[in-house]
Amino acid sequence: EDGGPVQFEEYVAARGPALLRFAYVLTTDPQGAEDLVQSALADAFRHWRRVERAEHPDAYVRKIVVNRHLARGRRLWRGEEPSDLIDRELGGRVEADIADAVVERDATRAVLDALPSRARTILVLRYYADLDDRAIADAMGVRESTVRSTASRALATLRTTYLPHPTRTTETTLMTRT
Repeated sequence: EDGGPVQFEEYVAARGPALLRFAYVLTTDPQGAEDLVQSALADAFRHWRRVERAEHPDAYVRKIVVNRHLARGRRLWRGEEPSDLIDRELGGRVEADIADAVVERDATRAVLDALPSRARTILVLRYYADLDDRAIADAMGVRESTVRSTASRALATLRTTYLPHPTRTTETTLMTRT
């Protein structure tokens, strides 16, 4: 390689899967995550010269994903909600320990889905993307104090609503279940 600017196609091939995982954690919906990444990458493509010149292109594109996600949360209609399909390979049979894990993960997602979009996004950026308050504030276009207060309120809500095991903390649950 010549060390020159990264082409859009190369970027998508290298970073696309990570962006999709990130979007999935934000949306908790596989199709919604794909749509979110697709629309964010379309924006990135239109402004690719600006993206490739950025000090941190990944942070730039991740910010596009976050902004798109938050904008979708402001709309009244959220689209179709697909029903869960039975896993045909297992014939609908699931071992108890797998079923318990699925139930716990679904409960966690349901509680996260009940949080306001901004609060959920802040928790995802903090615990999934492992960003500090300054990076979260930059990604979302808010103040660091807003990040801290929103995260604090969201975690308090989670503590009172959902703690699956008395020895687990909310933070541990978020990190292991998403």
